Amino acid sequence: MQTQALHIRHLGRQDYESVWHAMQAYTDNRDSDSNDELWIVEHSPVFTQGQAGKSEHILNPGDIPVIQVDRGGQVTYHGPGQLVVYPLIDIKRSKLGVRQLVNNIEHSIVDMLAMYDVNAYAKADAPGVYVDERKVASLGLRIRKGCSFHGLALNVDMDLAPFQRINPCGYAGLEMVQCKALGGPQTVTEAGEKLIQTLSKVLGYQELVHHQGLAE
Repeated sequence: MQTQALHIRHLGRQDYESVWHAMQAYTDNRDSDSNDELWIVEHSPVFTQGQAGKSEHILNPGDIPVIQVDRGGQVTYHGPGQLVVYPLIDIKRSKLGVRQLVNNIEHSIVDMLAMYDVNAYAKADAPGVYVDERKVASLGLRIRKGCSFHGLALNVDMDLAPFQRINPCGYAGLEMVQCKALGGPQTVTEAGEKLIQTLSKVLGYQELVHHQGLAE
């Protein structure tokens, strides 16, 4: 049971790099008393390539920028209509292992989709959440100073075509799917509200504090 409150920051639509650098800064400057936070955001179109990412998985980026980032995993796509959630959590203080954090995030997505009678599941060998072997959510974390940043991307109501320009998460031919087509949440706002419920519950937070935008 978490004694601290979880602070939820609703960032709206933001470019990727400014939010990424803000996450790094928050993680680098936090101390043992800093808040655990969830950042809720939609990004402008961008491909992000993880630390172990192989360039051959980027097939034809075209006019969409490719950014090399400091999370785990391979290449993925972010764009409008996709819910992105960044858990900035002191996992040392929360006594969470990295694998447990990943499992908890995956379970929160599975639980959220179950509210809509969508049968989703995680895979031990391929992080993320799937429905009928199609991927609905991607996951990529970084741990620094015992704290997590980066996070999850849930396809809600977006243009999935850019995923065809890459091998998503390094898997050639992996088919992506989104909540709207599955009968799940129809908007990013709805998906965010429901996922905050399930994610805070699996992580054990009793109190949620909501903010608009980043801290000044």
